[in-house]
Amino acid sequence: MKAHELTSANNYFEDFEVGQLMRHARGKTVTEMDNVLITNMVMNTADGHFNEHGIRQSGGLFSQRVVFGGVNLSMVIGLAAQDTAEQCLRELALDKIRLTSPVFHGDTLYAFTEVLAKQDADRDDAGVVTFRHYGVNQDDKLCVEAERTVLLKRKSAWAQR
Repeated sequence: MKAHELTSANNYFEDFEVGQLMRHARGKTVTEMDNVLITNMVMNTADGHFNEHGIRQSGGLFSQRVVFGGVNLSMVIGLAAQDTAEQCLRELALDKIRLTSPVFHGDTLYAFTEVLAKQDADRDDAGVVTFRHYGVNQDDKLCVEAERTVLLKRKSAWAQR
């Protein structure tokens, strides 16, 4: 996936253009702690996340534990946040979530973002932007996709303060 790297202070409402595609600068290797800690905290006790022996014995699709999709989604949103949330006043929506490929301990996730829409808000100091976030692993395989709508500061209003 080719994209423009943003990672700058230019991430106000006016700085985004519909159709813009960004590759975010950082990646995150998923550790066993990421999966087990958070998955336990939300009481997701599915064998596929915790029972290595059971996974190997089942003869199913996977030969190792799969990382909980909520962990993968949150990592991708987090990796995109420095470019898409620095000027965020409010998160408005997170939907159209798709977990397209499994993620395993040791995989590294990278985030890309596409600007889907921009519109004026009901206030003069901000606007609404809808992003589609993509998470790919170290093999460029799409693992996570989600749409996120945010209320972003307008540079013209906040720079004067």
